[in-house]
Amino acid sequence: MDLTPLLATVTEQASATSPLFDVGEAKLSLYELISDLHWLYAMLLLSVGVVYLLYGWRIFRALVVISFGFIGMFLGMLSADKLSSNDHALMWGGIIGMALFASIAVPLMKWCVSVLGAVAGGILTSGIWIAFDLSDTYLPAGFIVGFIAGGLISFIMLKVSVMLFTSLGGSLITVTGLLALLFQYDVKVSDPMTFYTYNLILTHPWFLPLAIIIPTIAGMLVQNKLIKQSPQWEI
Repeated sequence: MDLTPLLATVTEQASATSPLFDVGEAKLSLYELISDLHWLYAMLLLSVGVVYLLYGWRIFRALVVISFGFIGMFLGMLSADKLSSNDHALMWGGIIGMALFASIAVPLMKWCVSVLGAVAGGILTSGIWIAFDLSDTYLPAGFIVGFIAGGLISFIMLKVSVMLFTSLGGSLITVTGLLALLFQYDVKVSDPMTFYTYNLILTHPWFLPLAIIIPTIAGMLVQNKLIKQSPQWEI
């Protein structure tokens, strides 16, 4: 099905940009991602997301290393792109950055957990900011508030930080899979201009934040119960 008219409409709605972060462009990128995702991959994301959401605390060390590896890859590619226009430099920058950050995460596990907990806190407060449809210009301020709060909680109660970032990560993956499946339903039964996914993602500012925050809270509650039943579990 040709989605060009729909995506053109979305692009027009996302044209109002902010200096540091454009929420409209981010929503458009998400919509394009789920529209290109095959239903089989969506089911895989859904399965992985649920495990991540409920049992991420059991494998959090591996998740921390993987997360920092991706952060390193992104920063390495960004640095290589600034220093050189060579495609090989971009690839090697990503590889070196991934290897460096992943290797750092192993001996500095508790610090890395705190960083991820702080980032998760920033994402949650940013979601609340977006849900209330506040100005995108000051969105970084909302992120910083959550980042500081998440960092402080991480240093006081490290287990809470583990539950926070694993529940948030699982929630993000699960919601992406669910939205991709909803899009497949839209393609079969709906007119492109009245897609449920289009309306939920791009016309209701409260939807995505709530869709992520509610499963995150539920995941933390379930994880807390499971951790209490595993007294031998330690960070």
